[in-house]
Amino acid sequence: PRFDFDHGFLLPLPRSKLGGTGDGSLELVPGLRKFGNSSPQVSITIIEARQLVGLNMDPVVCVEVGEEKKYTSMKESTNCPYYNEVGPWFSLLDFQVIHSKNLLRSGTLVGSFKMDVGTVYTQPEHQFYHKWAILSDPEDLTASLKGYLKCDIAVVGKGDNIKTPHKANETDEDDIEGNLLLPDGVPPERQWARFYIKIYRAEGLPRMNTSIMANVKKALIGENKDLVDPYVQVAFAGQKGKTSIQKSSYEPLWNEQIIFTEMFPPLCRRIKIQIRDSDKVNDVAIGTHFIDLRKVSNEGDKGFLPTFGPAWVNMYGSTRNYTLMDEHQELNEGLGEGVSFRARLLLGLAVEILDTTNPEINSSTEVQVEQATAVADVSPPCDPTAMEEFFLFGAFLEATMIDRKIGDKPINFEVTIGWFVLGGESELLQNSSDDEGGEDGELVSVSSSQPMKPLVTDRNYFHLPYLEKKPCIYIRSWWQDQRRRLYNANIMDKIADKLEEGLNDVQEMIKTENLLCPNLHFFKTVTNITPSSFPDGLSSEQLFWSGNLSNNSSAPSLAIFHGICWICLQPHQRLSGWSWSTDRALLWHSQPQHTIPDVFIWMMSNNKRIAYARIPSKDILYSIVDEEMGKDCAKVKTVFLKHPGKRGFGPAGWTVQAKMEIYLWLGLNKQRKDFLSGLPCGFEEKKVPRGQNLPSFPPISLLYTKKQVFQLRAHMYQARSLFAADSSGLSDPFARVFFISQSQCTEVLNETLCPTWDQLLVFDNVELYGEAHEMRDDPPIIVIEIYDQDTVGKADFMGRTFAKPVVKMSDEQYCPPRFPPQLEYYQIYRGNATAGDLLAAFELLQVPIGPGGKSDLPPIDGPTDMDRGPILPVPLGIRPVLSRYRVEILFWGLRDLKRVNLAQVDRPRVDIECAGKGVQSALIQNYKKNPNFSTLVKWFEVDLPENELLHPPLNIRVVDCRAFGRYTLVGSHTVSSLRKFIYRPPDKKAQVCGCKREKVHETPEPGGFSLLTCFTLHLFTSISDSLSPDPSPSLSVLPLSLQTEEEKEKKKKKKKGGGGGGGGGEEVEEEEPDESMLDWWSKYFASIETMKEVGEEQQSGASRADYSLPARPPLIPVPSKALGLLLTTSFAHLCFYPEFPPFNFLPPQVYNKELEAEFDNFEDWLHTFNLLRGKIGDNDDNATEEERIVGRFKGSMCVYKVPLPDDIAKEAGYDPTFGMFQGIPSNDPINVLVRVYIVRATDLHPADINGKADPYIAIKLGKTDIKDKENYISKQLNPVFGKSFDIEATFPMESMLTVAIYDWDLVGTDDLIGETKIDLENRFYSKHRATCGVSQTYSIHGYNTWRDPMKPSQILSKLCKEGKVDGPHFGPGGRVKVANRVFTGPTEIEDENEDEAPTDEHLALAVLRHWEDIPRAGCHLVPEHVETRPLLNPDKPGIEQGRLEMWVDMFPMDMPAPGPAIDISPRKPKKYELRVIVWNTDEVILEDDDYFTGEKSSDIFVRGWLKGQQEDKQDTDVHYHSLTGEGNFNWRYIFPFDYLMAEEKIVISKKESMFSWDETEYKIPARLTLQVWDADHFSADDFLGTWRVQSNPQTPQAAGLSPGDCTLCGYPASPHTALFPRDLSGLEGWRWEHIPALSTALCSLQGKVEAELHLLTAEEAEKSPAGLARNEPDPLEKPNRPDTSFIWFLNPLKSIKYLICTRYKWLIIKIVLALLLLIMVALFLYSMPGYMVKKLLGA
Repeated sequence: PRFDFDHGFLLPLPRSKLGGTGDGSLELVPGLRKFGNSSPQVSITIIEARQLVGLNMDPVVCVEVGEEKKYTSMKESTNCPYYNEVGPWFSLLDFQVIHSKNLLRSGTLVGSFKMDVGTVYTQPEHQFYHKWAILSDPEDLTASLKGYLKCDIAVVGKGDNIKTPHKANETDEDDIEGNLLLPDGVPPERQWARFYIKIYRAEGLPRMNTSIMANVKKALIGENKDLVDPYVQVAFAGQKGKTSIQKSSYEPLWNEQIIFTEMFPPLCRRIKIQIRDSDKVNDVAIGTHFIDLRKVSNEGDKGFLPTFGPAWVNMYGSTRNYTLMDEHQELNEGLGEGVSFRARLLLGLAVEILDTTNPEINSSTEVQVEQATAVADVSPPCDPTAMEEFFLFGAFLEATMIDRKIGDKPINFEVTIGWFVLGGESELLQNSSDDEGGEDGELVSVSSSQPMKPLVTDRNYFHLPYLEKKPCIYIRSWWQDQRRRLYNANIMDKIADKLEEGLNDVQEMIKTENLLCPNLHFFKTVTNITPSSFPDGLSSEQLFWSGNLSNNSSAPSLAIFHGICWICLQPHQRLSGWSWSTDRALLWHSQPQHTIPDVFIWMMSNNKRIAYARIPSKDILYSIVDEEMGKDCAKVKTVFLKHPGKRGFGPAGWTVQAKMEIYLWLGLNKQRKDFLSGLPCGFEEKKVPRGQNLPSFPPISLLYTKKQVFQLRAHMYQARSLFAADSSGLSDPFARVFFISQSQCTEVLNETLCPTWDQLLVFDNVELYGEAHEMRDDPPIIVIEIYDQDTVGKADFMGRTFAKPVVKMSDEQYCPPRFPPQLEYYQIYRGNATAGDLLAAFELLQVPIGPGGKSDLPPIDGPTDMDRGPILPVPLGIRPVLSRYRVEILFWGLRDLKRVNLAQVDRPRVDIECAGKGVQSALIQNYKKNPNFSTLVKWFEVDLPENELLHPPLNIRVVDCRAFGRYTLVGSHTVSSLRKFIYRPPDKKAQVCGCKREKVHETPEPGGFSLLTCFTLHLFTSISDSLSPDPSPSLSVLPLSLQTEEEKEKKKKKKKGGGGGGGGGEEVEEEEPDESMLDWWSKYFASIETMKEVGEEQQSGASRADYSLPARPPLIPVPSKALGLLLTTSFAHLCFYPEFPPFNFLPPQVYNKELEAEFDNFEDWLHTFNLLRGKIGDNDDNATEEERIVGRFKGSMCVYKVPLPDDIAKEAGYDPTFGMFQGIPSNDPINVLVRVYIVRATDLHPADINGKADPYIAIKLGKTDIKDKENYISKQLNPVFGKSFDIEATFPMESMLTVAIYDWDLVGTDDLIGETKIDLENRFYSKHRATCGVSQTYSIHGYNTWRDPMKPSQILSKLCKEGKVDGPHFGPGGRVKVANRVFTGPTEIEDENEDEAPTDEHLALAVLRHWEDIPRAGCHLVPEHVETRPLLNPDKPGIEQGRLEMWVDMFPMDMPAPGPAIDISPRKPKKYELRVIVWNTDEVILEDDDYFTGEKSSDIFVRGWLKGQQEDKQDTDVHYHSLTGEGNFNWRYIFPFDYLMAEEKIVISKKESMFSWDETEYKIPARLTLQVWDADHFSADDFLGTWRVQSNPQTPQAAGLSPGDCTLCGYPASPHTALFPRDLSGLEGWRWEHIPALSTALCSLQGKVEAELHLLTAEEAEKSPAGLARNEPDPLEKPNRPDTSFIWFLNPLKSIKYLICTRYKWLIIKIVLALLLLIMVALFLYSMPGYMVKKLLGA
């Protein structure tokens, strides 16, 4: 059975549920951080279910997201209400189909399906569209699948746009196996599996009580026990299990396993493991960890099931010192990055696939908890006592940029690793470092620096004056030695880094279009990853220690390596895919099995924790092999400290809390002799007194004796695309540069987003400690922060970037190639978002030691003509080389300006500025009357860099001129790249080549003609193949036209054999389509078919690189008169331009997107710039760009080097006032007739409580507002409107057309479902000529009449004149020449009386259809089309509310009036009557047992219906007591129905319920269902079997079926038989004998039905009427049924006779014979003695 639901759910999800991971790496779903604090929403639509296991059920679907449950309705094709309630994010999606018998929703579960919402978000477009979920029964592991559920799921965050794929391939969606709701790589056949999570023990738990509580407890009870009662809770796939509680223990021991039963591979990717502290009031989480199953399994050929450990996992969360109100408690729940170590847990994971055929298996899916073997018994190497001593050393070389908000109390830094810190909790260790002596003397850990008072750097920051004395820390700790895991991760890290570096290089090259030889360079860049760096030579012990995964970690590395060679072939196409591969590489190298915990650095002020940094231990781990060493081990690393928890996000987290230069080294204690090797040289170690004479004893501070003096020059040239920080939409930016402990600012530039500071900042006396050569290779970084200056209050932070200077030592020459340094772009970041670019250069010059000092430094060559006082400009060698450019601006008009300060804009003006120069437009005197400018073109000259990449942006500002000379800013726009507006003169050589080539093509070669003729023949001979009322041309969409008589004759000769009902081998003629049958919808449905076929061809042919012609091209039905035209247009370029591939000859007629997307927004010469105002919101209230738009500026620009090229200036008709904008139309107001055609809407969002909508059209253009309310369509989500509307409008005042779909409501206001907006002005003026689409053929009568008031020849002449193209020259023989191109075509046209008349229109149309081939002036003209536009609702941003198919024609009122609008009103369904005669049944299974005899029998009747579920069902009479399964009926059903030929659907109109206001129209597939039932008197009738005929265009035509045994495969996979062949009129009647009726559950043969079907039109049915059942007229004779079919008590003697005569006849004969024999024996025995006496005595 197939059940149709169509339900919309929209569930917003709270931000708090957006969880991170336990290890704090925030590796959520990619891109999840952008949600900020807004709630993402889950949108779920349940469409239908199929193949549900069960008989005659009433299914209902329950969708569960987190705690919330939603139900669909129980009836067919109805929808649930529209919900808007809350459910958690990373929770589960659970679909359940319930077999419901009553209204109380009780009922049995048919099957369910579960999936993570996170899995949905990782899909392309964050959605699954029209996918089938496989339902399985969680209670019965041995059962097969329980059916399929078709649904859409989408996850929408703010700013996301969910694009609904177009429904062209609806037939493909019925391929269930190919459209399963599964992520890529998950097989459709999933098995049940057990997941064993083994929990062994934990250690390092923090205190969960204050010391006061401990003292109280000690006083009351007299014992001082640990006050933590831990247990472990595991959550997976919507189920939870937990271990026992270990009372009062910091080192609890469990040895328990939790068992989950779930399908494998699971669609829930993560297992959540949480240690919790049991408490009488409420349990508190101590730490959380997530295991990602993708990281602990491998799906390849040599893969393995998810396997983990036994291994320790580290848990991170809030700080370890206990407070009653922990502000960072959510970090312990796994939300956000942990700021401190919490505990570590020893656990293991194993998966076992269940053998469901085993009868002993426990089939429950409940979570089970059992005891597990202790880990020491499993694997001795994991013995917790086998610890190694590790040594961590750190030195603080610099602490600057300390936020001044902290206050000036002394500041110190603390370093922790695990729970090893000074004081605090080290007493937990039995072998604590306090009492341990050794060869080193007593090495006591020093984990924090000495407090020091900070000094002021500038108004925002402090720094600590370390100068030459650098404090150090060192910590000893004990861990298992599992360094191999971290080494493998480091190798992978380095491979991934090199790969990413290479990819970035290639992307930069592509950006700069410098791709002459990128492949070789890229190959060199990336292939530094040599296979020698892979970990092959590992001992077996090392492999054991690295766990199950490390064996495979070299495989991904090799995969990446091989991939590099592949990407080098086609970098353009393949880079996009490779960003995914680098993500995979990052996934591979993050180790799931933890070892040494991460290192935390805390900044403390006045003993209060302020800010922290977290450093992964693998990054600072020491190894003797270079590839295995951590990337920051023994190196000076810059670390930025940030606020913990929530405070670290949003604007508060953007300020740096502190910037530190820190040196870290972590390794085995026995390897520690090299721990100082990476520090800058030239220091003395200062140790504690007891370690003075021991060389390997770590120092507590370093005293530097060597220092170098430098001068830093920061060349700050400009910034672009900055953040709008003021309400005006602009900023007043300045830059602040930090280096070491100094800072300087540039000047403030007012009201700009693209400041050009052109300023040199010089930092003198920069002191750096260490050897000179070390500074040259690795100088300290420079931090640049951009601020917005406010007149009142503090400057606003706008972004930050980092740079490294080019270093010149005193002994080097200041000369190329390194000096002077080149300007570079640095990306500016604001939080995680990019916020512009900075163009600057930095050089660090060593001040020579000697008498000259600074005077020996290179001089600063500034431009001489600039007088800026103390501000130094950027020197000559560094600033870009400038050229003189002219910028021409086309001012067209302003649109949709919003109010400013509550006042309307009345007299706006546009100011253009670029690189300090600019121009102002003319003032618009009255914006309401005419929003266009009076002067169209203005220009200014400006000096711009030769290098296009360094071009400054161009700023467009609109101001409103108010009274008393006041100007108010309306909005602004920044054109960040001028590249697309730069005029490049055409290449002369190319032009010459082009001319030669054109001449060659002028006369086609014989080869071309032969190709043409072969196509002609082919079209003539086979044109009849594809003619039908529903044509499917696949090359292009040609409208259907009438056939000529000659072709009709040809058609009639072509006969089609096949047996009709009783027709046997008679020949059936295929009917001609009649002109009256063809209308606009014929073209439309043909186009839809084409779109499907083209889509399929593109998918199948995507892999074919050659353009070979198909052996037999698909054919297009065309009239012979138009044949020449077709050949000119379709195949002309095969003759004239054989080198072009013959694909997409003609554009498809139905665009499955907006027309603007197809034609580049119609911005061929007129561009639209959105004007923005207002701040860009912060993460809390992120204002999207749409919300900041305050209007639009229409215009364009052209940038070219002065002087103008001669060939343009001397061109005929050149008007200097228009410059480069020659030939543009006038922008005076113009009256236009706008004709809007609305075809249909699809997939509308439900607006009513019943899950449907009552849509109607509303159109708004200027002051015209049309609401077609009275013609609403009741309860439809896919309404067909078929309407056209004429509106008179005046451009430019009324140019924005809004088409909305509203939901009609009986009570209250109507709801907006969605709307779409079309800018008609750009279309009207576009060179693509979007006013009226160019038809494929020219016809002056019929359904295909030419719509445009201008004929093709007039249009062609106009285009040639405007484009200054030579032509058109019409010649004899059907030829036309336009600019060296020759086109051919027919020259006659048929009028309404079928008379021929000469015409040039076909020829002109041939040129128009190939106008893009015309040099210089050519462009693709908009064809006759239907566009599909998304409907959007402002209240639900980002979610499509449906799609609207429509098109717009525009006709200027000063031209001849156009003809009447095309009639596109929906086709009316045709009335038919289906007569089904059920003759007999045979071999029907017998259900009933007889009371007296135990006899098997059935009381058979047949039920049939055509529409819907069973509302028009008809039953035969009952054939009682059939003993053989044979039933005789001779019964006629009559089903009248309305049928839509083109859509192949039955149309039903009925009221949904007694409360419905009006009838609802349903379109359902034509399916005849026959069911065989067993009648019962007192209980419900028993269902025996079913059989279904379906109307299906893919199946053989029904008229061709021969009578006899029609054997169909078992349902549900049966190929349905076509009930309605394409040609209905030829089908008079056909008959099936012995149709198997099939059971839905087991697909076993349940019996046979003999039936006869007659399909008649309503007129035929009226002429030859027939009665229902066996009634008049045309009555059927009564069936000849056996007498036993009567019931026992009606005719008992006959029944007894029947019983005796049939079943018991032989038994009775045998009994009689036996009785006779017995009597004879008895008589013999009785009479024998007397007889013998008589004989003996002789009596």
